[in-house]
Amino acid sequence: MDKSFEPTAIESKWYAAWEAAGDFAPHGDGEPYCILLPPPNVTGTLHMGHAFQQTIMDLLIRYHRMRGCRTLWQGGTDHAGIATQKIVENQLAANGQSRHDLGRTAFVERVWEWKQESGSTITRQMRRLGASIDWSRERFTMDEGLSAAVRRVFVQWYRDGLLYRGRRLVNWDPVLMTAVSDLEVDNQEKDGSLWSIRYPASDGSTSLVVATTRPETMLGDVAVAVHPEDERYAHLVGKTLTLPLTGRQIPVIADAYVEREFGTGCVKITPAHDFNDWQIGLRHGLAPITVLTLDAKINDEAPEKYRGMDRFAARKAVLADLEAQGLLVETKKHKLQVPVSQRSEAIIEPMLTDQWFLDLTSDTRVDGKPGPGGRKAITEPALAAVRDGAIRFVPENWSTTYNQWLENIQDWCVSRQLWWGHQIPAWYDEAGNIFVGEDAADAIAHAGTPPVGALRQDEDVLDTWFSSALWPFSTLGWPNPGDTREAGHVVANWTTDQAFLPSAVLVTGFDIIFFWVARMVMATQYFTGKVPFREVYINAIVRDAEGQKMSKSKGNTIDPLDLIDGISLEDLARKSTASLLIPQVREKVEKRIRKDYPNGIAAVGTDALRFTFAALATYGRTINFDLKRAEGYKAFCNKLWNAARFVLMNTDTGAAAGTIHSADRHAPCTAAEQWILARLRATLAEVEAQMRVYRFDLVAQALYEFVWNEYCDWFVELAKPALQGSDAQAAASTRHTLLRVLEAALRALHPITPYITEEIYQTVAPRLGLTPASVLQRPYPRAADFACDDAAASADIEWLRAVLTQIRRIRSEMNIAPGKEIPLLYAHGSAEDRARADRLAAQIGFLAKAQSPRWLAAGAAEPAAAAAIVGELKLLIPLAGLIDLDAEKARLAREIQRLEGELAKASAKLANFGERTPDHVVEQERQRIAEFGATIAGLREQAQRLAAA
Repeated sequence: MDKSFEPTAIESKWYAAWEAAGDFAPHGDGEPYCILLPPPNVTGTLHMGHAFQQTIMDLLIRYHRMRGCRTLWQGGTDHAGIATQKIVENQLAANGQSRHDLGRTAFVERVWEWKQESGSTITRQMRRLGASIDWSRERFTMDEGLSAAVRRVFVQWYRDGLLYRGRRLVNWDPVLMTAVSDLEVDNQEKDGSLWSIRYPASDGSTSLVVATTRPETMLGDVAVAVHPEDERYAHLVGKTLTLPLTGRQIPVIADAYVEREFGTGCVKITPAHDFNDWQIGLRHGLAPITVLTLDAKINDEAPEKYRGMDRFAARKAVLADLEAQGLLVETKKHKLQVPVSQRSEAIIEPMLTDQWFLDLTSDTRVDGKPGPGGRKAITEPALAAVRDGAIRFVPENWSTTYNQWLENIQDWCVSRQLWWGHQIPAWYDEAGNIFVGEDAADAIAHAGTPPVGALRQDEDVLDTWFSSALWPFSTLGWPNPGDTREAGHVVANWTTDQAFLPSAVLVTGFDIIFFWVARMVMATQYFTGKVPFREVYINAIVRDAEGQKMSKSKGNTIDPLDLIDGISLEDLARKSTASLLIPQVREKVEKRIRKDYPNGIAAVGTDALRFTFAALATYGRTINFDLKRAEGYKAFCNKLWNAARFVLMNTDTGAAAGTIHSADRHAPCTAAEQWILARLRATLAEVEAQMRVYRFDLVAQALYEFVWNEYCDWFVELAKPALQGSDAQAAASTRHTLLRVLEAALRALHPITPYITEEIYQTVAPRLGLTPASVLQRPYPRAADFACDDAAASADIEWLRAVLTQIRRIRSEMNIAPGKEIPLLYAHGSAEDRARADRLAAQIGFLAKAQSPRWLAAGAAEPAAAAAIVGELKLLIPLAGLIDLDAEKARLAREIQRLEGELAKASAKLANFGERTPDHVVEQERQRIAEFGATIAGLREQAQRLAAA
């Protein structure tokens, strides 16, 4: 092994070897274990959320693979309709072109070309992370097989009376010119205004005042609503008002939706431009009036003077005209939630458009025919799956979110006005009749009546989440030509891939429980009769070290590959500001980068990053990623590497090296060996228990404690007396145990840190006579494999550790050089203490560098000494002649004075903090003050001991 651990060379070597050997494919006849990768956007790049989530999935896959399961990590990418189309449209715009200049066919071909160019970027990055996906089965949501599944599902749902086309209100992006899902909309708090407008009664007798944040939409008002029990307006219900600027007469209606206490208690109703108003309009039979075009300009339904105006220009014109007519009562500043498109950053408009919907709400089919109703056929089984325990959420509280969404579900708008995606398999004849089928011929054959004139295919594509909803079964080969219908679902004549449905666990974020998780449950149950997965592990969201959401505009995002490989300050600053258009934002971000990373980011390697993620994976809603944690786990990797080098150097000794693998010749014969085997057994039992409940943080903690503290710090040290002693049997058994426990630790760590464990394993395995070519092919170690019943030996070593720890503490506090021998006296103590002191005298002398430890005679006066207590035993280290007392007293006095100065500065700084000082800054200063105080108290205690010497 090389002298130092160099992650880069190791990582590039081993991942290529594993993939080439086919190690990631399902093997053997063990119990099937499958995880579905949430398919990332084909044009995307790896971010911290991906890296965290994929570390968890890979940890599970490698663990179960080593436990003998026939594992499949099903990977693939999503075509990401809006995101991908926008990228290519931006490329065309840079050359002065639009997609309409190319036409649909040529544009789609252009997108496929872009997909081929950039589509493998994220999968290459996933390989860098160590993701052991079976790449031979990689799927794409628009590949031939998945496209066939999409058509089959759409056609079947339509023929079952569950899909329909209708005119409904949807989220509309006026820049992209398409409907978008709620997940693609961010509700951002912005400074706005609340305008109060007077609506005169038609007979001129009175007026009502309504408040609105979007006055331009009043041009489409169809009513004003008041609460049914509001006595102020009861006499006006049923009468009409004159809508300002239009002259239209609109009714006053009563609806319980109105909050009497809010504002004036009067609400303008614009069903074509507000989701709540749409529902009110339906209840009262109000015909909606659309006053905006699809690109958010005022249309011909409005008075002529406003037509063609952009919505915000129209807002100014409307307000000016209202003020001129004396109808603008009041303007107030107002904080409001504004829906903004994630893709175009345009403000979303509720828009009345013709779309395709999946019926998820009614109890009867939309065509009125006998058969399964929408809610009964799709939504209710999905609720029952969680209620009856077929699917379990981890943490369990997320099942409440899932249930609430399904219980309050709305019909799903599945159509998008894009060119990139699965074109809807529906055709229209010249009379407007709809024909649905897997192709035009199939559509006509199932229609019952011939089309009138030529057919044209629907130009819309399906929502990206539609194909994603089929991921659990479409990736496994569904449908096959021989599929049949039984008991309300499609039964596929699959291959053995059926064994991977349901998959074991889905690892995903809480933000897509409805958009993806619930839809997979609904679709998979409907078409296969099975649940898609048995458990859903909801991972936390990664935030920065201060708990803030990661954002490019804040300058707190980190590219996981920059952590793995390292990056200079200049490159990091350039990369972080490259996509920021506003100069002030760029300057702010660069300033933060230079403050947070003055020396850039040093490479930590993949293993250290993965260990960091595992250690942070609690049941919490968020995790705070701190670069210092990653640096700490890089130190852990170095510690393991150095310990392995020590073990290998001490087991490559002549004849012993050739027989080290003979376990029966080298049964554990020292107390230290018995102890480390007992600790290994307990650690593995803890790992197994925590893996069952997805507490990866506790798995990482258990392995860290064992490897760093118990194996590297203690057992390696405890082994030295035996290795350097005259007892050949003890030396041989110790060498074997060093290797045996190291090899087990490598296997236990492998799911978290695959690269370093594989590299070390290659040298350790031959020493133990192991033939598997890779640690991947070894079984995961189990507690039962390391039986150790010598509790007395383990107790002896725990006592020895306590004694050595106290002696080392005194050495450190008294500034005694590590290599200097010390006198050691025992006082008091039990009979067991005396017996252990005798049994372990050689180890204490060797490891504590103590000169012939002896017991203080009963009744003898204790010399001036540094003391420590272990149970009933008192340890004394006489100081006379050991250190220069005067020099040490002077050093301590200087250090106490320096720290008191620092404490005074920190206290003054804290006292000067104001109300606007961020909480984390205040807490940081309080922590510094506490640390200064604790250190000063310890130094003063030390000085007192020296004064008594």
